[in-house]
Amino acid sequence: DRTVCAADDHDNKQFTDKEVYLDMTKDGDPLGRITIQLYSDVPKTSQNFYALTTGICGYGYKGSTFHRIIPGFMCQGGDFTHHNGMGGRSIYGSTFKDENFLHRHTGCGVVSMANSGPNTNNSQFFICFAETKWLDGKHVVFGRVIDGLDVVKSIEKCGTNSGKPLHKIVIADCGEVVKTHTHENL
Repeated sequence: DRTVCAADDHDNKQFTDKEVYLDMTKDGDPLGRITIQLYSDVPKTSQNFYALTTGICGYGYKGSTFHRIIPGFMCQGGDFTHHNGMGGRSIYGSTFKDENFLHRHTGCGVVSMANSGPNTNNSQFFICFAETKWLDGKHVVFGRVIDGLDVVKSIEKCGTNSGKPLHKIVIADCGEVVKTHTHENL
């Protein structure tokens, strides 16, 4: 699948320094909002996540699940094509290359690309529950949770050692955090 979203034609810099949100549900009940800051020094990866969160390509994370949750490790989502961890699609085509490994998996709230080996990034991502330094240099970190760590911890409680969730955890809504400016800021 080499179909590419028009969002990738934009200058990558316009997709930096953004914040996005994931409104989560557990078995259909509201769980809360996770706010993620996207890193500017991984612009291609951040742009992919931004576009899939906002749905500007006509597809994305809204309605998809966290299909893998392992307490003490991470929760994984972003497979909006197969909904089981076997699918996914980037805005650049089916997959795209690892951009860089500038950031490390330093603790709870780190957001990183899931993959099946080098240069196989698509739409799947994970949020760490703890430091996972063995993933450094293998998975591209592109953001961090800046609000909603309590929601991340609630999701962790829905996991099992096998990774099969005890409850259905869904990204019910998602998009860009629009910052409002007061007249004092202008």
